[in-house]
Amino acid sequence: MNHRRRGRKLNRNASHRLALFRNLSRSIIMHESIRTTTPKAKELRPFIEKLITLAKNATLATAQADAAADPVAKKKLQMQALHLRRQAMAKLGPMHGTGLYEKDGKKITDRTVDTVLKKLFNVLGPRFVERPGGYTRIMKLHERRLGDAGEQAVIEFLKEGETKVQKQKAAPAPAPVSV
Repeated sequence: MNHRRRGRKLNRNASHRLALFRNLSRSIIMHESIRTTTPKAKELRPFIEKLITLAKNATLATAQADAAADPVAKKKLQMQALHLRRQAMAKLGPMHGTGLYEKDGKKITDRTVDTVLKKLFNVLGPRFVERPGGYTRIMKLHERRLGDAGEQAVIEFLKEGETKVQKQKAAPAPAPVSV
């Protein structure tokens, strides 16, 4: 029996799996949409959504600190935001400060989003402040990967103000007519 065994191993040991998730999360933060295998996308979703939650909570703490009149409360909220940022840095590992590049290979020079961590906290965190969770979507692709025919999927962030499409419930069957 497989009780209380969470997550897929993906044929990797723990450190390799963590490195994989860090690389995939860096890519999805940078490009906001990546193409990978379906099992990797399903395992990446909780990893990246926890990072987005840290960024969202830091955005809320910063906003509360700006609105606070009491200097002690303001300092406490700023420290909380800093703590959340450091937690995200630890989860992303040593690549949190790597630069962002455009598709043609040019380095992004905007100082507010020039690293993965800055984009996470300055762009993605504020985007999802109103959203209680479910920041990503996974769409399965029809074509299989060349080589091993693995199922492929696209995992991407939702756009600003976008909601997930819920499945429509089937209309109830009409009641039988008695004669």
